[in-house]
Amino acid sequence: MTRALVLGVTGGIGGAVTRRMLARGWRVTALVRDQARAAETWGTSAAPDWQAGDAMTRADVVRAAMGASVIIHAVNPPGYRNWERLVLPMLDNTIVAARSAGARVMLPGTLYNYDPSATPVIDERTPQRPPGRKGTVRVEMERRLMEAAPDVRSLVVRAGDFFGPGARQSWFAQAFAKPPLTRIMNPGTPRVGHAWAFLPDLAETIVRLIELPPDRLRPCERLQFPGHDIADGSEIVAAIRRATGRPDLPERHFPWALMRALAPFGGFPREVLEVRPFWQYPMRLDGRRLRELVGDLPCTSLDAAVASALNA
Repeated sequence: MTRALVLGVTGGIGGAVTRRMLARGWRVTALVRDQARAAETWGTSAAPDWQAGDAMTRADVVRAAMGASVIIHAVNPPGYRNWERLVLPMLDNTIVAARSAGARVMLPGTLYNYDPSATPVIDERTPQRPPGRKGTVRVEMERRLMEAAPDVRSLVVRAGDFFGPGARQSWFAQAFAKPPLTRIMNPGTPRVGHAWAFLPDLAETIVRLIELPPDRLRPCERLQFPGHDIADGSEIVAAIRRATGRPDLPERHFPWALMRALAPFGGFPREVLEVRPFWQYPMRLDGRRLRELVGDLPCTSLDAAVASALNA
């Protein structure tokens, strides 16, 4: 029960969960395409057992999963390119590997599965009606996990936008506090709430869940991690200014109009415009079922979490 395979260890959530499992005595295998590069990126802290392979190659995943009780499926295509073509085959490989090893699949969930204009609160019973392409793929991922149960057990932990150490591709790191920090770029809508998840808190919660006796979790369990439900983007802005000691740090609004003008040409503008509704409507994650399973949830104060993210 203390052996895990992690796919996506160099990403924010995969790295955070791996570090937490190692701290709690788990033996972790990390499947990576370039072992030397992954080890160099990882740094000097306790490291997983690096294993060369590709999440797109089924035999590699099956081999790496041997003896594991859980597979953390936190892998995404490099640069999020070819999303529709690569994401589902990678998950299918993980499902086959989990079936072979008798392991549970843990998938970090997203809000993209839901229509933000019609879903102010999300729990495990909320219908999934995605408004965009990424959400459609995410819904299909969860459908395949449900279809594989109970033969393959799974756990989906849904959270808002990640921030914290290792979350380099997050809205926080790429907009609110992009280094070198000369301004704050706020994509939010005034007086509209937004759900955030501090990675160390989310990782601790996930590890507590996978350490539960297997019969405590449903064959296909889907849970919501409330994290920081920020009522107004100005709270994040104020926390960044406090953490940096720069009360005059300028705030700018994200150039949504420019993204709309450039979206027909594809690339980043098209991708980012797809998620704009998630900054226009408030969405709250209902964590009652999660608290039933693990009790009080870790919740680092906003100021401490922002300071940690900035200093990472």
